[in-house]
Amino acid sequence: MESNKLIFNISKALQSDVFKHLMDCNDSFYPPLNKRVDVAAYANKIVTKAITFEAWNRKVLIGLIAIYVGEGILKLNFIINVSVLPTYTGSGTASQLLKNCIDYSVDNKCFEIYLEVNKDNNPAISFYKKFNFIQSGIKNDNLVMKLALNN
Repeated sequence: MESNKLIFNISKALQSDVFKHLMDCNDSFYPPLNKRVDVAAYANKIVTKAITFEAWNRKVLIGLIAIYVGEGILKLNFIINVSVLPTYTGSGTASQLLKNCIDYSVDNKCFEIYLEVNKDNNPAISFYKKFNFIQSGIKNDNLVMKLALNN
């Protein structure tokens, strides 16, 4: 699927949309999402506490990035979710969503974006490196990666 045929929104998804999307992507997470969290509670947390960057094909949420937005003098945003339906992997959807997230962060005077990724999830690590994220630490089985923004 081509990303230029998709509709991109910010924070329009309902909890039911996010829950369905996360369940459809469950096995794409490493390890699977439902082995780590209560997916319904996580979907609620995303909708109520995060800003979401969404890709839609008609009425189906096919891609989702969620961030917690930092406050104060040194604004640091934290990406808590990156997911794309398996049938859209390789379509450029995740890249467009991450670009939208970065643009939003710059526009809102954020200084850095952080995320955690499983240390064995090489495709995801490579993806983040393409956007100039660098490893800044290790937390349990995860690499902490950051992107410094020029504000």
